[in-house]
Amino acid sequence: MSSAPVTIFVCTSCRDAADPERRPGAALIDALRARLAERELALQVEPVECLAVCKRPATVALSGPEKWTYVLGDLAVDAHVDQLIESAQRFAESENGIVAWNDRPACFRKGVISRTPPLA
Repeated sequence: MSSAPVTIFVCTSCRDAADPERRPGAALIDALRARLAERELALQVEPVECLAVCKRPATVALSGPEKWTYVLGDLAVDAHVDQLIESAQRFAESENGIVAWNDRPACFRKGVISRTPPLA
């Protein structure tokens, strides 16, 4: 894996349409941190107030220095924690953040909302 740090930013504002009191991002943060600790992986998980994709919770952004940033949505804790970690690892291994379609886990293929270029 690349030595450049990778951060998974997780939106904590989105609400579950079926249960407005539930915030899927909070559960995703807990699950990600637990699984990363269990697997002894050095990926950062940071909560963010809002990624402005309220209709597609849980939403995350994969970000790293000199890399394109991806925003992914429609992530479910039960189904996507391991896929999200694998996505972040593939992102970290890439030179510029762009991960080939065939190398992306299913949640990375289906959940992309946007891709933003790195700052010069």
